[in-house]
Amino acid sequence: MSRNKRIKQIVNFYRIIIAYIIIITNKKGFKDFIYDEMYYWNKCCQLNLCNKIDILSILLIEVKEYRSLLIYRMRKKSLIKSILLKIIFPPLDSLYITTKDIGPRLFIQHGFSTIISAKKIGSDCWINQQVTIGWDSEDEPPTIGNGVRICAGAKVIGKIKIGNNVTIGANAVVVKDVIDNKIVAGVPAKIIKDKNKLEKI
Repeated sequence: MSRNKRIKQIVNFYRIIIAYIIIITNKKGFKDFIYDEMYYWNKCCQLNLCNKIDILSILLIEVKEYRSLLIYRMRKKSLIKSILLKIIFPPLDSLYITTKDIGPRLFIQHGFSTIISAKKIGSDCWINQQVTIGWDSEDEPPTIGNGVRICAGAKVIGKIKIGNNVTIGANAVVVKDVIDNKIVAGVPAKIIKDKNKLEKI
């Protein structure tokens, strides 16, 4: 770990300890879920850290998107713990997560001005900045499958289903279902590639 990061750890020592206690006082299954997602963010953010405390502390200190997601996760288990976590490590103000069910290993890259309001999001999804996932005049928001990547500025709106392993291009507007393994782009979004047919290098 760099000297700069180590200094940040020391300065934020008490906040980090409180956050760690909040996590380890949960049941094993939930703790393992949090650790798994934490290691995934370590990889995605290219922190290249190995120690559990180091990963958690640097994510909490430097990555407000991670704070927002961790607070969301904690709120599902304990409102009091989530409020305490929110006080000591405030979330990203412009990132709104109101989805009822989000699978493991969601990564939010540059979550500025991002609204995540789906009915359900599967595992291993990746969401970029200025994305809107939300309602239209229908009675349900979108359902997002596993392994979906939603690029910067994209809009996914209404009672639609996004299949597994779908990529939604930057600034695309998706208002219809997208089946598995497709790449979509444009306004309105259209299929531009089938991942099943891409040549392997």
